[in-house]
Amino acid sequence: MDAHDGDSIGELLATMATDVAVASASVLVAGDGDEAATLSDTLVREGYTVTRVHDGWAALDHLRQWSADVALIEQSIGGLGGVDVCRLVKRDPGTRLVPVMLLLPDSAPQDQRLKGIEAGVDELVSPAVDVQELTARVRSLVRMKRYTDDLELVASVMITLATMIEARDGYTEGHCHRMANHAAALGRQLGLHEDEIEALRRGGFLHDIGMLAVPDAVIQKPTSLTPDERAMVRSHTVIGESLISNLRSLQPVRAIVRHHHERRDGSGYPDGLRRDEIPVAAQIVGLIDVFEALTSPRPYQKIRSSEEALVVLRGQVAQGWHRRDLLDAFTDIVHAE
Repeated sequence: MDAHDGDSIGELLATMATDVAVASASVLVAGDGDEAATLSDTLVREGYTVTRVHDGWAALDHLRQWSADVALIEQSIGGLGGVDVCRLVKRDPGTRLVPVMLLLPDSAPQDQRLKGIEAGVDELVSPAVDVQELTARVRSLVRMKRYTDDLELVASVMITLATMIEARDGYTEGHCHRMANHAAALGRQLGLHEDEIEALRRGGFLHDIGMLAVPDAVIQKPTSLTPDERAMVRSHTVIGESLISNLRSLQPVRAIVRHHHERRDGSGYPDGLRRDEIPVAAQIVGLIDVFEALTSPRPYQKIRSSEEALVVLRGQVAQGWHRRDLLDAFTDIVHAE
């Protein structure tokens, strides 16, 4: 087989992969004009599964209930304009990964195009676009959506593993969810960006993912750990970061997993970071992790009330382990509950 044969086989495999993606790809076309009808017919002929709606609210409802691999939305659609649909789609955690193509006439004013971009539109397309260009753009967005779905699936598997650790390590049921909810709530209380809050939520689930490498006998030991066993437990931060290091969707979580046991006075691990060398997200999860440890039954200590745990945390703040403002904000959350 010569080089040309190899090229031909590569092209054939690429074509087959594209055909498979298209055959199972779903496209939402939202519009009540002739252009939307023509685009729908074109995509059906190209092998896509097409759903057509004539109203912006209907488009939003469909994406929330059924999703799609790509959404093509006319700006002039009735009920809710295309830009507004896109803005709501991109704000909703359940739909924000759906690629949106906004069908905008060439004659549309520049400010409308800018509003579309600010709303998070993935592609601005003229309704009169060439058919081959349209299908190429849709195919590209479908491919990116599939990559994103794969990453999301892997992230979901990692979170499932985290809940398995919860059961294996003898935590009370819901430990990971409480960690995730408290971390996100504290991030919101501090006015962090939505992406940072989502990282905190995932970090709450995954902070102890490295415990998968620690034997049961060590984790569940009711007496003091030996120096070797203590080193084994401490290694979970580095192991955990390594486990998620190649997952693009979990990159914002890596610092949380590695550094949630650092202390502001430098006495923490694994890197002995001090003060603001420690990422804020890791400081947040680290503080909440101490609270959870104190208020959950463990083989080596008695369970404490929320108020008792807050007293312990205040003592740790005085020692220079945590930021006082983080504890103050978290205390407000605990009292509100």
